[in-house]
Amino acid sequence: MKKQLLVIGLLLVSAITFGQKKEIKTAQKSIKSGNFSEAITTLASIESLVDNAESSAKEQYQLIVGQAYLGTAGNDYEKLNMAASSFENVLSINKNSKYATEATQGLEEVGIALINSAQLDQKNQKYIEGSKKIYRGYTLRKNDTIFLYYAASLATDGKDYDLAIKRYEELMDVGYTGITEEFYATKKGTKEETKFSSKVERDLLVKRGEYVIPRSKFSKSKKGTILKNMTLIYLNQGEKEKATELMQKARAESPNDKNLMYAEAELYYTSGDMTNYKRIISELIESDPNNSDLYYNLGVASANNGEKDEAIEYYSKAIEINPNYAEALINKAQLILDGERVIIEEMNSLGTSNADYDRYDVLKEEKNKIYQEALPYLESASKLRPESMDIIKTLKGIYGLLGMDAKEKEMKTILEQN
Repeated sequence: MKKQLLVIGLLLVSAITFGQKKEIKTAQKSIKSGNFSEAITTLASIESLVDNAESSAKEQYQLIVGQAYLGTAGNDYEKLNMAASSFENVLSINKNSKYATEATQGLEEVGIALINSAQLDQKNQKYIEGSKKIYRGYTLRKNDTIFLYYAASLATDGKDYDLAIKRYEELMDVGYTGITEEFYATKKGTKEETKFSSKVERDLLVKRGEYVIPRSKFSKSKKGTILKNMTLIYLNQGEKEKATELMQKARAESPNDKNLMYAEAELYYTSGDMTNYKRIISELIESDPNNSDLYYNLGVASANNGEKDEAIEYYSKAIEINPNYAEALINKAQLILDGERVIIEEMNSLGTSNADYDRYDVLKEEKNKIYQEALPYLESASKLRPESMDIIKTLKGIYGLLGMDAKEKEMKTILEQN
């Protein structure tokens, strides 16, 4: 009796294996003719039987599943992921499988499809979808850590901060800096320098005589940007201590890294610590004294601290370095005009005595001096920002108060036309 059961069992296994092979061949034909959905349906009909199949049949099955899903995936993440997992399964079952070459090629194709689809998602502002795809692409080619960086950046753009911080922490774990060697050469007969995608490409064109003066340089580190984004996310999540601890550790490792200094300054600014913010910006100015943005930032921080005179000095320095710095011109004018508030309050509190009338005239003169002091900065800003109706409205008001009727009328016309 036992012998009979064993024979029946063998016959049953043989029948199943034969059926699997038949379905697999049918699916292969469907793939060759481009009927990928039909192939998926065929493969699904024998999915429950594959677990009991021999290793070689499992490998072949997984390979064809991968090919079928890749063929029909388009920009569908789930299908691309299914294709990738199937090709990976071939190699996990047997890395020396006779299907290993095809599976490896399939993984390469899926990786390219995931990256291309992620770029399309980014263009269409589907940042989270793009982040998932490019991260999956990274898992297929872990030497290309730039894709992990892009995955983190897209998650940040999509405001999925939990996902973003997870990716940034992975970047820190693998020691990513983003520093790469860049290759340049100058086109012969011109002064136009070209950046090449690889050393091989550049050296070939130099050898041909089309380019001269080859040179290489290393790109800037992205570590400062990563740490800045991480600290801002931690702050957004209410984890100020974690953000501060991260930045202190990074600065201790690289105390002279300007990108890290900017990141630390932004940490202090975002958390409202203007004293330390100003300290870091001042340190940056020591090494970059002609940077108008740094003086402007100090002006903003001083204004936020209620240090009006100091803020005006910083804005003045920014304007001295860059006379066309519209934001600095506007902010300096606003701080100057802020002085009218106290004068107007006193004017409104005066009575009708002769002494009050005399005091009123004095205050009016002081107020007009404030308008005259602010006027050139607003006029310069208006030339740089002709579309700003707020500046035009302010100018109209000042011209009217100073009795500059023609100028006031000119501003009125601009406002009416807009």
